[in-house]
Amino acid sequence: MAKYTGPACRQCRREGTKLFLKGERCFTDKCALTRRAVIPGQHGMGRRMTKEYGTQLREKQKAKRYYGILEKQFRNYFEKAFKQEGMAGDNLLIMVERRLDNVAYRMGIGESRREARQLVRHGHFTVNGRNANIPSMLVKPGDVIAVKDKSKATEKFKTLIENTASRAVPAWLEADKENFTAKVVSMPTRDSVDFEIEEHLIVELYSK
Repeated sequence: MAKYTGPACRQCRREGTKLFLKGERCFTDKCALTRRAVIPGQHGMGRRMTKEYGTQLREKQKAKRYYGILEKQFRNYFEKAFKQEGMAGDNLLIMVERRLDNVAYRMGIGESRREARQLVRHGHFTVNGRNANIPSMLVKPGDVIAVKDKSKATEKFKTLIENTASRAVPAWLEADKENFTAKVVSMPTRDSVDFEIEEHLIVELYSK
């Protein structure tokens, strides 16, 4: 399966905003965007004129990279969101918020979505008591996400919880960090997305 294997911080520099791909490092002076806030490449320092298409493309790329989703899957999410009732842009963001890897990150398991995704793939989680190792799995109200007993007894998971203790949990999740569990109490809303995304630009791009 195709995936990006280059430096994560290069993506933040390309989009000109912090995508929080490196966990705590993003909040320190070591953040690549803080140290060198220019577009990667030999022409990164030059002036660039961004047209309508370029603006729309950058917003789509920013959203994809923030959630760690590849183009084909992101496009499939949009097509499903477009067919649903309501605003396509809102539906799209709500759908990606419901991904299991994002839920794991939101409940404090993983310093970044990339790390949370890896933990899901390695089989450390259950959903409603059943093994769940597919990061793209979409949760729904009533679902209970938990770390397996064998996993939560390790120092790795205890450290993760300690490091993310101050991270706010969205209102649509009811997290019990002491027991490494979370329950989906409602569907997420557009306001649940705490990252600046102009989703209407993504809709305009895919609707051409």
